[in-house]
Amino acid sequence: MVTRQIVKIDEELCNGCGLCVMPCAEGAIEMVDGKAKVLKEELCDGAGFCLGVCPTGALSIEEREAVAFNEAAVEERQSEQAPGYMVQTCFQCGGTEEESTLLPCRRQGQSLWVCTGCLPVLIHG
Repeated sequence: MVTRQIVKIDEELCNGCGLCVMPCAEGAIEMVDGKAKVLKEELCDGAGFCLGVCPTGALSIEEREAVAFNEAAVEERQSEQAPGYMVQTCFQCGGTEEESTLLPCRRQGQSLWVCTGCLPVLIHG
């Protein structure tokens, strides 16, 4: 066990939409009984790309003791999964991640994506 950052899912806030599953490129998150769960901690890299798609704010990053991240296990998991890709869009301008870089953000209680072009407006008004 090591102390590291890992995704935490608040089951009370999770509405079971499943939007967080696809952004988790490592395959750590799956739907179980209608709720998102981190099934294998060694697959979670703690990057948090799943946070930006959660409409209820159920996902967060916490620092705690967990099994060490295992890149070999991730590669094995990825080889088992069907390839998938869900294009995200900037909530401000509607631009896609294919057009510019998007970052996850929280605004008015929602988890959203914002492009780097719109980010300065959010920061500076």
